[in-house]
Amino acid sequence: MRGWLPTGFTEWCLAGALMLSLMACLPLGVETQGGAFSYLAVVDITRSMNVTDYRLGNRMVTRLDFVKEELRSVLAQLPCGSHLALGIFTERNTTLLFEPIEVCEGFQDIDGALERLDWRMAWAADSRIASGLLDAFKSLAAFDADVLFFTDGQEAPPVNPRYRTRFDEMRGRLRGMLVGVGGSTPMPIPKFDATGKSIGFIGEDDVPQRSTYGLSEMAPDDIEGYHARNAPFGNAPSGGIEHLSALQENYLIELSRETGLDYLRLEEGRLAPALLDARNARPARVYRDLRWVPASLALILSMLAYAGTAWMAAITSKNLVNPGFLRRDPFLFCYRKLLSLIRPADHPSSSPR
Repeated sequence: MRGWLPTGFTEWCLAGALMLSLMACLPLGVETQGGAFSYLAVVDITRSMNVTDYRLGNRMVTRLDFVKEELRSVLAQLPCGSHLALGIFTERNTTLLFEPIEVCEGFQDIDGALERLDWRMAWAADSRIASGLLDAFKSLAAFDADVLFFTDGQEAPPVNPRYRTRFDEMRGRLRGMLVGVGGSTPMPIPKFDATGKSIGFIGEDDVPQRSTYGLSEMAPDDIEGYHARNAPFGNAPSGGIEHLSALQENYLIELSRETGLDYLRLEEGRLAPALLDARNARPARVYRDLRWVPASLALILSMLAYAGTAWMAAITSKNLVNPGFLRRDPFLFCYRKLLSLIRPADHPSSSPR
């Protein structure tokens, strides 16, 4: 024993820390039975998703940016063993950016993809929500994942009710949720030039205010200016608010009933609890990484080794105080001696012989 420390204490601590550090470099873990989640998020990136009607902290953000932040928050809370895929919707199609990835191993890649989602990725300006949802049912059914379809529900151009998309054959093929995005108040839709620079807002004459596809639901005698070939919907001015955008919640609720999907209105703090609900979990073999255990023990032993070295340096110093004081308050003594080692200039040096 040297003082209060056994002989070789520092060496044994360092040797143990080295062995534990080597263990932390090995694939050390265990598989356990647990619950995990599997989601495939499809995000509407059409022009109306650029409307600014959400607040994050003290700043206003677009619908698209709010969806991205909520998904990144969910990603950070999903347990290891869960999977997340990402897709986008525009025009009539749903396109998968990547298939389901394990959230712990692929966290950086998934988070980076979410951060970089942009409306400029759209390949067309139309927004046929029901058609895109039907396409999702057809193209994503092969994946064992719950679909999350984020949209404000604004069909552009407006849909002719006579030709609405039918989901009779698809109902129940997918599990998941329609997530309504946006506020209830109609807001102007930002307008951009060919380079992506903002140039104001879309005007009433910039977008169709009614559907001109197929046959009208109205009788020809009731349509002002009707002409069977040249004006089947009449020639009267068609005023409307299609150049403004608000959450079409009633329409999305109707779509959710037709498809068998759940519906959730996107508001701050509501998405994560809904997606992390234990009822949505699937039985899975979850890998638990245990490398942190030897790594933590190695750190503790390293700290003990250096603390032991400092202790021995303190109690063997030439400026050792009397043993009685050491017995009464050894920790205060060690603290003072450590200060003397760290700041030697603050203490008088020994007189030369």
